[in-house]
Amino acid sequence: MDGFHDNTARHRYEFEAPEGLSFADYRDIAGVRVIMHVETPEEARGRGYAQKLMDAIVAEAREHGVRLRASCSYAVA
Repeated sequence: MDGFHDNTARHRYEFEAPEGLSFADYRDIAGVRVIMHVETPEEARGRGYAQKLMDAIVAEAREHGVRLRASCSYAVA
């Protein structure tokens, strides 16, 4: 997906949109990538960017065989 990337230096996935950067912080714990926090700038909320970010995270995890667990309430939903 255009605008999506894994910023490994900051341990977060990022999705760049015209209204700003949405991101999901993660930590790798015991072989599982735990999504700790998902955030979208206020001016970008309600446009589906966080959902696009989560869809891209799941697709990448499937492609690379990474197990995910959600800790953040948005990621759980």
